[in-house]
Amino acid sequence: MTAFKDGVVENTHPLNILPTGADPQLDRIPLFEVYMRMAEELAKRSTCARLQVGTVITDALLENVLAIGYNGNAKGLPNRCDSTEPGACGCLHSEVNALVKAPGHVRDKVVFVTDSPCVMCAKLIVNSGTTHVFYRRQYRDTSGVELLKAAGVIPVWYERWANEWR
Repeated sequence: MTAFKDGVVENTHPLNILPTGADPQLDRIPLFEVYMRMAEELAKRSTCARLQVGTVITDALLENVLAIGYNGNAKGLPNRCDSTEPGACGCLHSEVNALVKAPGHVRDKVVFVTDSPCVMCAKLIVNSGTTHVFYRRQYRDTSGVELLKAAGVIPVWYERWANEWR
């Protein structure tokens, strides 16, 4: 039976899989949770009136942060939504803001985002060479998660440690 370092069965990232017979050591915060909390902190910079979202992109070994993002208006424009109409605020999504900064030549990226991605962001994530997407909250429309699965990117609803080590 496979054991997972962070105790999250859905987290099949290679760095999370323990050797057969090993027990998880849960005496310190998992690195996956550290990056998720970084995304949560970035979300606090969002200027979107409806939903504040943050994203962190790392390399496959979780050793380097490649890019960060949060949702808001484009650089040089006013730090506010263009419209108050739900779904048409004009803010760039946090995943887009992070992906445009991430080096394109790096494959096997890992994305940590506070809310599950929409379909368009999921498509961009797939094309960016990402293997895993960790998210804290499930967005009301789950089409983005379904698209990730269909394209071979592993989505992980990562909420187990949300209230620990605080």
